[in-house]
Amino acid sequence: MSTDWVGYGYAALVASGGVIGYVKAGSVPSLAAGLLFGGLSGFGAYQISNDPKNIWVSLATSGALTGVMGKRFYGSRKFMPAGLMAAASLLMVGKLGVSLLQKPQPS
Repeated sequence: MSTDWVGYGYAALVASGGVIGYVKAGSVPSLAAGLLFGGLSGFGAYQISNDPKNIWVSLATSGALTGVMGKRFYGSRKFMPAGLMAAASLLMVGKLGVSLLQKPQPS
């Protein structure tokens, strides 16, 4: 059983982004979305740590954030925060996709 450190780091990035949005701009929706998606990402990382094949919560969360933040980045052309979150989420989707396509190791 290996710990999904990348997943936990991604969850911390998402949650801290919501907190920073609240502190800098007073945005309660940013805080709520950051904590919700950060919590879901953390839960997904916990599931992957216990069973490497159980990637669905992490994949759905990072996929949704890729779409939402990618659309916001496309509209605003501002890298912070939408571009950063879209890029990080897309990398997370790629990591999960690669782990899904890998052949199982003999035990």
